[in-house]
Amino acid sequence: MAITKTTEVPKIEIVGTWNIQVATDTVILEDDVEISRSRHRHVLAPFTSTVDGDTWTHSATDISGEVASVQAIANAVWTDAVKAAYKTWAEAQ
Repeated sequence: MAITKTTEVPKIEIVGTWNIQVATDTVILEDDVEISRSRHRHVLAPFTSTVDGDTWTHSATDISGEVASVQAIANAVWTDAVKAAYKTWAEAQ
């Protein structure tokens, strides 16, 4: 009896202009038969933005831990224009 655990990224969605929603499934197999599956979702934005007084800091989101397909989509979607729009939006909140 062999039990294995794998992860899959079955869905990547662009939500709005800059949010990337990633669904990751954790799959447990026993003798190559699926016995369990659970889904986790997380959302990526181009920056984490903070303000101290009147000074804004926009730290680029680290996508190095994401699967290659998510990285490719983030690099394609997060153009300089989208990043500028995100900063403008964040600072208006």
